[in-house]
Amino acid sequence: MTTAIAADSSLDIALIGAGPAGLAAAEVVSAAGRAVHLFDAMPSVGRKFLLAGKGGLNLTHAEPLDAFAGRYGSRRAAIEPLIREFGADALRSWAAGLGVETFVGTSGRVFPADMKAAPLLRAWLQRLRHPAAPGVPVTFHMRHRWTGWDAEGALLFDTPAGARRVSARAVLLALGGGSWARLGSDGAWVAPLAARGVPVVLLQPSNCGFDAAGRDGQGWTAHFRERFAGQPFKSVAITLGEDGAAPWHRRGEFVATATGVEGSLVYAASARLRDAIAAQGRATFWLDLLPDRPVERVLAEVRHPRGARSLSSHLKSRLGLEGIKMGLLHELLPKETMEQPERLAAAIKALPVTLTAARPLDEAISTAGGVPFEAMDESLMLKSLPGVFCAGEMLDWEAPTGGYLLTACFASGHRAAQGVLTRLG
Repeated sequence: MTTAIAADSSLDIALIGAGPAGLAAAEVVSAAGRAVHLFDAMPSVGRKFLLAGKGGLNLTHAEPLDAFAGRYGSRRAAIEPLIREFGADALRSWAAGLGVETFVGTSGRVFPADMKAAPLLRAWLQRLRHPAAPGVPVTFHMRHRWTGWDAEGALLFDTPAGARRVSARAVLLALGGGSWARLGSDGAWVAPLAARGVPVVLLQPSNCGFDAAGRDGQGWTAHFRERFAGQPFKSVAITLGEDGAAPWHRRGEFVATATGVEGSLVYAASARLRDAIAAQGRATFWLDLLPDRPVERVLAEVRHPRGARSLSSHLKSRLGLEGIKMGLLHELLPKETMEQPERLAAAIKALPVTLTAARPLDEAISTAGGVPFEAMDESLMLKSLPGVFCAGEMLDWEAPTGGYLLTACFASGHRAAQGVLTRLG
């Protein structure tokens, strides 16, 4: 049930953004016995949360805290205190309290027992609307798009009933990043914050796909696109750095797209690839098509006499190379390299794949950039706007997929909500 806000309303607490961070914050405030009004531009709550659970909701990760905190890269120092207060164990306990049991998958990722997001969200909303004492029900205002502040510092909203002006003693913004605009995370909050002098780091795609240069720098050939777009590279490894000598190395899977590459292994490297493209105009990773076989063994098999068989048949028979892996060798290597065993074997173990651009921000799973932690105090209140708190993906941090994104959203929502309660006494 949603309520239209009255014109020229005056509230204690206005919380804007009904994603995981906003809902988590609303729950903390409600459970403390304080009335909270939750605003969102969309017709319903948690739209990106539901989409994230479409293939199985990855709620958090079960790895040790030190490794977990390391997933936040340069922002570890800012995020680690938050996940120490509300991390993976707390998140699983919270879900259990809603009647949703979780399990740890073989990769360490944590999922609801039924793998679905919708039952969890329904139970959560039920508790927000009907909390146990001394909790106060959360009031939801959907289709209320926040557009900024007026000259007197009141919040401005566009609503189905027209423009609305709302004064609030404390404001908590949890407006998401800039990806998946159709689900509500459109980055429109950047302009009103910047207009009030709040610094915002440029929003960039994170956990994203990339466009590939191809052999001639013009992208995949029509033949490769038509035959292999959408197909996965399985059991491969990639290495980043000059000549493949950099320490970043990981095994996994990814997918060829019509313009380049995407998928879990590419997402894991996306921050490094994106930053390299920004600095140099392009980025290269070295693809090991057969990570279980040493280069000497690969060379021996390539050199093995093949008689009347074609090279493709020979490599399939001796090394199991076929399909998209064989297709990529033909796509990226000149014919003379394919005919030289030493160079071909070296390419099978370290095939250079050059990327020219990250895919557009709205296609990304998540966003880098946003409100820097340096602009906030420890309670996530903006130093230049006392009484205004920020949480979730609109903060300047990024993390790989695997439950790290959701965990930090929940944790920052909890921290900001505690800050609101402290400020209001």
